[in-house]
Formats: sequence, C-alpha cells, structure tokens
Amino acid sequence: MQKITPFLWFDSKAEEAAKFYTSIFKNSKLGQIRPYGEAGPGPKGSVLTVSFEIEGQEFVALNGGPQFTFTPAISFFVNCQTQEEVDGFWEKLSAGGRTNRCGWLQDKFGISWQIVPAVLGRLLSDSDPAKANRVMKAMLQMEKLDIRGLQEAYEDKAASARQGD
Repeated sequence: MQKITPFLWFDSKAEEAAKFYTSIFKNSKLGQIRPYGEAGPGPKGSVLTVSFEIEGQEFVALNGGPQFTFTPAISFFVNCQTQEEVDGFWEKLSAGGRTNRCGWLQDKFGISWQIVPAVLGRLLSDSDPAKANRVMKAMLQMEKLDIRGLQEAYEDKAASARQGD
C-alpha cells in the first residue's frame, strides 16, 4: 500500500463511484470491497469501503453517511496530452455533474476535477510575461480548456489578424 491514499467519503454510493471512475480511466482497476459487519454503523453486508486504483494511484471510497460532502477546495488534476484526451475526460466526468471555468468540473458524486492540457503549464510559465498573460486571460474565459485557443492567445493570433486587415 502506498504511503498516502486519498480516502473519499460518500453518503452511500462508494461502489457506484469507484466503478464510474474505473470505467473512465484506461489504467484503472477495482480492488477489494469490504462490507459492514454486525457492529455497523451501516446495515450488515452493505458496502463499507471500496478500494480502487487509477493510473497507479490508490484510492479508498467509504460509505459513511450524509454527514460530510465534497467541496471544490480539494480536486483531482488530470494532466492531458491532447485535446482529444481533454474532451473525453471532460465529457465523461461532467456527465450528470456540472462544469465551471478554467477546466474545472464537479462530477455527479460531487468530486471536483481539473481537466488540464499539459501544454498549459509551459505556456503560463513563458519568460515573456505578455505571452503568459494572454494565455491566462484566454484560460479565464474558457470552461473546457481548448489547446488551440490557448496556443493562439500565446502566439497573439488576434493581433496578427488585426495587422493583416
């Protein structure tokens, strides 16, 4: 077992959530499903915890009841290499949930995700502050991040188009 494992508290949908996440990510698998025993607090035999793995990261999902809910204060950052990858994760993870600006979404279970193209970090950390600022400005206008739009902002395609008029 890894040293630190995210432990996700669900009301009653831990198994459903684990199956949902492992169906979306290619390199993933369900692990052990542990039932509640006679001591409870859940009904004996119902799911207490589900372990699962995504891209080598182990998780545990708990059916702990309605006392706690998820907030965007903690999110999972998905590093994407292509727009196709961004689009696929965005579509699948946001189904039944809601989207927000800057590549953030909340899935149908309330977990927050950041679906981010890997190129964004390079564009935002460019040594030319004007380029990095244009990229930031473009990103702040987007919900799902668009690699082409970010690159066009970086290259100042709008200025180039204006100069061609």
